Amino acid sequence: MEIATETERKYDVPETFRLPDLAGVAGIARAGGAETHDLDATYFDTDDLRLMKSRRTLRRRSGGNDAGWHLKTPDEGSGRTEHRIPDPGGQPDQGGQPGQHDREVPDELVRLVRPIVRRHPLGPVARLVTHRVETPLLDVEGRTLALVAQDRVRAEAGDDESAWQEIEVELVDGGEEVLDGVEGLLLTAGASHAAGPSKVARALARRLDSLRGPKGRVNPVFAYAREQRDAIVGYDPAARAGEADAVHRMRVAVRRLRSTLKTYRRWFPETARTEVDPELRWLARMLGGVRDPQVLTGKLLAGVEFPEVAERIRAALEQRVHEGREQLGAALDADRYLDLLDRIDELVDDPGDAPSDPARRTRKILKKADARLDAAVASGVDERLHEARKTYKQARYAVEVIAPAHGKPAKRLVKALTALQDGLGAHQDSAIARETLREIGSDSFDFGVLYGRQEQVGKETLLEVPALVRASRRKKVRRWLVRA
Repeated sequence: MEIATETERKYDVPETFRLPDLAGVAGIARAGGAETHDLDATYFDTDDLRLMKSRRTLRRRSGGNDAGWHLKTPDEGSGRTEHRIPDPGGQPDQGGQPGQHDREVPDELVRLVRPIVRRHPLGPVARLVTHRVETPLLDVEGRTLALVAQDRVRAEAGDDESAWQEIEVELVDGGEEVLDGVEGLLLTAGASHAAGPSKVARALARRLDSLRGPKGRVNPVFAYAREQRDAIVGYDPAARAGEADAVHRMRVAVRRLRSTLKTYRRWFPETARTEVDPELRWLARMLGGVRDPQVLTGKLLAGVEFPEVAERIRAALEQRVHEGREQLGAALDADRYLDLLDRIDELVDDPGDAPSDPARRTRKILKKADARLDAAVASGVDERLHEARKTYKQARYAVEVIAPAHGKPAKRLVKALTALQDGLGAHQDSAIARETLREIGSDSFDFGVLYGRQEQVGKETLLEVPALVRASRRKKVRRWLVRA
């Protein structure tokens, strides 16, 4: 399977549209020779269009330079990740009932969308036939900065048929400035921004509209909870591969969701505490089995001048990461994980008669965090400091819930609480690092030296906490919350 990142922009154009001369902007020297392709693609999804609603497209396409299976998933920003399985001789399906052709989707792609489709079968939902004229935009050295595709599209989606023309501009070796420069010329020539995010979304627009629920006032607690659910699902493919950032972000989303269910427990049924929270804790533990040794590797090996000690630490933590990845992969492939995702859906998609204003509860949990930290600092006990840190994390997530409605003042408080939480976290990290050193090599003087250094790190980080506390409790940082 090939994996690539694509960055492109789409435009609708009238029948009479002619591509303007694009030379002279953003380093474009000239247009290269155009190529013509006839593309025939069948798109696959569940009966309730779960992939489309999560901004993912799965297709099998013939024609062009990349015939085969393509799964497109959203990235941060304007890019998209495309997973490709070449199939030069394959022909797209010509229709059929949903569920009949799910066995034809390659297992590698099914695995990537499993958290979204769950146990629902995949089947063909639309067919797009496209006549494409593709023109490369070259710089003075002949490098391809971008490709401009002029597409004449005919779409079939059940009983719906439609046709239109559009232009795609996809970056190759150029930067965003190329897209900006080309866009200005296209809009001046009569193009307009595309009506939908993708061709298949346009083809399925009527069906998608019928599946969307009624619009109304969004409860901020449920909106935040849904964001975390979507993040868990979104980072799943990369987390399966053990990518450090994805594992970290997926675990953060799990923590945020657990915290939300705890802080705003009156918003959710009792099953959130008795059934869903233990399963979220299990998932967080599986992710931690990969993430924690990844973090410790960087902390413990930084500046180590003892080669034998460094090698022992590296080997021990690499083994933990390896075992953690195996356990995480098995967990994400298990029915237990799919059952958890189903239960999360039930909690976050149906607010019912939940309270509408979470600000009071947010103030209460922040007050609790303040009191717990003051007592912990007075005691000097590591465990109590750790508990205070966890309460501040809960408070920070609670503020994040209501932050969108309160703008910059809320963002300032989130930033201050994050800095305080990180300061307390650095102290806790030193404690974990010391425990890990004891486990790996308590039989060595060199390990004792490293242990002493981590002990000193813990003491130094505590010295920074009072200033972070004062910054988080300044009146101008918290005034808005009192009035919220």
